[in-house]
Amino acid sequence: MKQKISLSDIRTFVVLAQSGSFTNAAEVLMCSRSHISKQLAQLESDLGVTLLTRTTRTQKLTPQGEAFFERCQSSLRSIDTAVDRVLESSASLHGLIKINCVGGFIGEDMVAPLVNDFMAAYPGVSIELDFSSRRVDLVSGEFDFVFRMGQLDDSALIARKLTDIHIDTFASPGYLKQHGRPGDPKDLKHHRCIVGSMHHWAFISLASSKKLEVPVSASLRCKNGRTMVSSALAGNGIIRVPELYCQNELKSGELEPVFSDWKVQSTPLYLVYLQDKHQPQRLQTFKDFVMEKFAAFLPV
Repeated sequence: MKQKISLSDIRTFVVLAQSGSFTNAAEVLMCSRSHISKQLAQLESDLGVTLLTRTTRTQKLTPQGEAFFERCQSSLRSIDTAVDRVLESSASLHGLIKINCVGGFIGEDMVAPLVNDFMAAYPGVSIELDFSSRRVDLVSGEFDFVFRMGQLDDSALIARKLTDIHIDTFASPGYLKQHGRPGDPKDLKHHRCIVGSMHHWAFISLASSKKLEVPVSASLRCKNGRTMVSSALAGNGIIRVPELYCQNELKSGELEPVFSDWKVQSTPLYLVYLQDKHQPQRLQTFKDFVMEKFAAFLPV
């Protein structure tokens, strides 16, 4: 019976379980829903078990289906890696690398140029680059690498620190002249602030290392760093962003730090990927490339 079971049917089942619906699986596999249904039926017939129960609105793996999915997902990943290793034993790397990164300055000004350099060095490799801050699933194979700022919770993933992103509070000289300079962070409640996703800003005293967290009132709430810098340049309020976002404006004097006695905790930037001892050579090469480039780009 084992000889009858098709690897193609197993792969279709795994994609179906990963994607959550026949429609999504059909898009991934570029085939019809009816074809997927036939493959699933054949696989269940060959195994003699029901792998998936479905109604008109929902589908759910059976206990046997869940166990089969977990084992097959891991096995298929190993098969794909073995195939990649054989293909990549030739002189040039090739294949697809899927990358997710936050957008704005980090994605567009740091990661995108790095990706372009990598593609120039390894023209046989294709890149799929997604700019978003949504939570992504590396285990399912949605992406190979994720660039993320801040602390990470998932211990099943490998997080290589690339650098510390230094953050500070800035305003235009025009704004400070018109509204006055806040003496300490508590005075921010009297000021217009340009805010991203945070409702409170945290500070550390340079003199005493005392930590202080204050609420901020948003004259503009926006999660795009370029827009926040632009608004601060227009005199619309005080921003707290990575220094990298406004290096040129700080050099030209168009923006300046607001506090001299308080600092903001730096945020680490990580390259995140799935722990896999059989990682394809193109992924290993990209990882090494990133680490080398960031070591020169932003000394840790």
